[in-house]
Amino acid sequence: MLNVAQFRAGADNLSYLVYGKQDAIAIDGVACDAILAFLEERKLKLLSIAATHIHPDHIGGNYLLIEETGAELLRHRELIHRSRIDLEDWPIRIYHTPGHTDDSLCFHLGNLLLTGDTLFNGYVGNCFTGNLEAFLRSIKRLMALPDETVIYAGHDYLFDAMHFARRLEPDNEEIDRYLKKYDRNDVFSLLGDERNVNPYLRFNDGKIIAILKEKGLPHDTELQRWKSLWKLD
Repeated sequence: MLNVAQFRAGADNLSYLVYGKQDAIAIDGVACDAILAFLEERKLKLLSIAATHIHPDHIGGNYLLIEETGAELLRHRELIHRSRIDLEDWPIRIYHTPGHTDDSLCFHLGNLLLTGDTLFNGYVGNCFTGNLEAFLRSIKRLMALPDETVIYAGHDYLFDAMHFARRLEPDNEEIDRYLKKYDRNDVFSLLGDERNVNPYLRFNDGKIIAILKEKGLPHDTELQRWKSLWKLD
């Protein structure tokens, strides 16, 4: 069985270490010092380093990790075309999820999903590609996973996300329940909870559709509703 450890870098960046009994893979290694300390404490060998996308705030610690551990850097342009990597004979599935960037990836192991800047807890990443249609396809791919899927994101923007959600749906009681689960030292959410509070996953919900209709925004199709949500943010 594989485990995931989360590390905070700066105000809101989140790095991850996927590890088994002896070996580990770093995902978004910007929190390199904390990762190195964890490896030493647990007597783990860092085999490789991957990224959800190649923005500096996600890959900034990679070369220090390589220098200190001799780990292999998994080339991002090659990961895009792979469906999985393995650690101690356990699969880590790779999903190409363009939207935030063209090269965005998510990593899926067991019921855990490392989403980078594709899906935040309560929110989604900026659409730097400008391709909202591709971004919607990526989000729908993730939404097809079970409600019990644990979302580990690339940043902790949860309170800002819930401020936006509450502005849209001030009577949504699920938002308070969602906030009560927050732990700064272990930031995650369940996909089922995201469906209840994250506006960007609620584009087919009647309450969201009513808001778009009230504001005179296009709402007849999924893509129209998705694009209209961005105009409210």
